[in-house]
Amino acid sequence: MSPEHIPFNRPYQSPDEVAYVTEAQRQRHLCGDGPFTKRSQQWIEDQTGCAKALLTHSCTSALELAALLLDVRSGDEIIMPSYTFVSTANAFVLRGAVPVFVDIREDTLNLDETLIEAALTPRTRAIVPVHYAGVACEMDAITAIAERHDLKIVEDAAQGVMANYRGRPLGAIGELGTFSFHETKNVTCGEGGSLLVNDPELVERAEIIREKGTDRSRFYRGEVDKYTWQDLGSSLLPSEITAAFLMAQLEQAKEITQGRLAAWRRYHEMLAPLEQQGLFRRPHVPRECGHNGHMYYIVLAPEIDRGEVLAELKRQQIGAVFHYVPLHTSPAGQRFGRAHGDLQLTTSLSQRLIRLPMWHGLGEAQQQRVVEVLGRFLRR
Repeated sequence: MSPEHIPFNRPYQSPDEVAYVTEAQRQRHLCGDGPFTKRSQQWIEDQTGCAKALLTHSCTSALELAALLLDVRSGDEIIMPSYTFVSTANAFVLRGAVPVFVDIREDTLNLDETLIEAALTPRTRAIVPVHYAGVACEMDAITAIAERHDLKIVEDAAQGVMANYRGRPLGAIGELGTFSFHETKNVTCGEGGSLLVNDPELVERAEIIREKGTDRSRFYRGEVDKYTWQDLGSSLLPSEITAAFLMAQLEQAKEITQGRLAAWRRYHEMLAPLEQQGLFRRPHVPRECGHNGHMYYIVLAPEIDRGEVLAELKRQQIGAVFHYVPLHTSPAGQRFGRAHGDLQLTTSLSQRLIRLPMWHGLGEAQQQRVVEVLGRFLRR
């Protein structure tokens, strides 16, 4: 009898998704910025304290909106980690900017704040910290650097919904922040995202860019008698059906986070003996970071072949996966960006990292089997 399949991800199902989607259909408002869009945006604003939340098709489009909003232009340089999803860089490359890849910290796999200033040039415009696994970057240090050099901060908090740094919600610390509601994230609507505007002076222009470059939002509020083309823009609104699905999930965000944190803590306890044997290291969460249980990963000892470990987990019906291929090693990363330094940690850690199954509802017995299979193979 084959063992039970344990998938890498299983999207959470809210009890109200179908009801809310049906309600949106009944209201006959299916395009963007309807009642569910407004409710979702208000939830994000209440949760984070940002000046304005704007739902988007994806975190990718939220990042692209941020680049437009900051008037990023050809030749500008943007500081970011190489260990991130391609959208972090693409959003700025589309505006002609150059991603400058900086190495990551060994403990959190986040952008190493101690290396940022050495990477700055007169062309640097912004810093994009990526909160890996929902664990915050060292934002006090990054904010201080940005202030000293008159730079903007765009937080890539794709994995950071319901996480915080020193009690401050991720995405709401820099001038701009972005969330993802992709199927693989804690809170999901399949495909979706949000731009968090924390600088009130940017709110009106953000609305214009998101509305195809028009002031339609002001028109709907009765502030102008007609709307016209005002600025650069694009069609970045998700449908009301998507927003309705998302709202049902946002209302369960606290429960989702608690469930994932419980699973994360079980893994952390179960895997401690294997870490003590020197087979891998577990994730590190600094005391000032309140994470959200988005991901549980291990970093294998250098002498262990990750491919063999992943193949064994697959044979045992366990959905474990690696993560990003560093952008500075990719063809497009080498064509459009530049690396500051040799990025040794980025390269080494990315080749040894394995993400274990993680979702709300993952059972203790399932986790025990993951740990048993992993331990048996690594100790062979």
